[in-house]
Amino acid sequence: MTKPTLVLASKSAIRRQILDGAGLSYEVRAGQTDEGALKRKFLISGAPLTELPLVLATAKAMEVTATADEILIGADQIMEMDGKLFDKPANMAEARQRLLDMRGKEHRLIGAVVTVRDNKQIWHHTSTTRLKVRQFSEKFLDTYLELEGEEILYCVGGYKFEGRGAQLFEHVEGDFFSILGLSLLPLLAHLRDIGAVMS
Repeated sequence: MTKPTLVLASKSAIRRQILDGAGLSYEVRAGQTDEGALKRKFLISGAPLTELPLVLATAKAMEVTATADEILIGADQIMEMDGKLFDKPANMAEARQRLLDMRGKEHRLIGAVVTVRDNKQIWHHTSTTRLKVRQFSEKFLDTYLELEGEEILYCVGGYKFEGRGAQLFEHVEGDFFSILGLSLLPLLAHLRDIGAVMS
């Protein structure tokens, strides 16, 4: 039996970094999913926020055209704080204000990863991580923003946990890879189960 080809249906640099670090061989083929429209439709439905990442991850994977011997990997993550959904900050001023608002509070990163084959979802995993932001000084924040620059605008919380962003936190509860946006260990177990990677 031929081993299927893995296709990451995401433009995310950190997800590529995670898969590269694990030594996986894969292609990248991202679609043009209108996340804003999907989120608006979802929020109108009144469904729990915890279900949104799975909806987004599945939509991203289903949108990509694939052959029968390819397995698509879709993933998404949202941030929730005080019952409110947050998108990536639009600019550095918004990122600064968001981090100030997060100071001393806990927020949740809710993520999902799915695999799709022959236009059917064959597996999914969801995760919730809790992160408590410390009471940092504004001087620290300004230095942090200057050093990180606009790269943090690609991160929903305004931080890269795998780098300097770790200094923003007092306590975290959850899996490291899930915080970054891809629950690697459950994904690897699934890929071994279906013969996509060596068992």
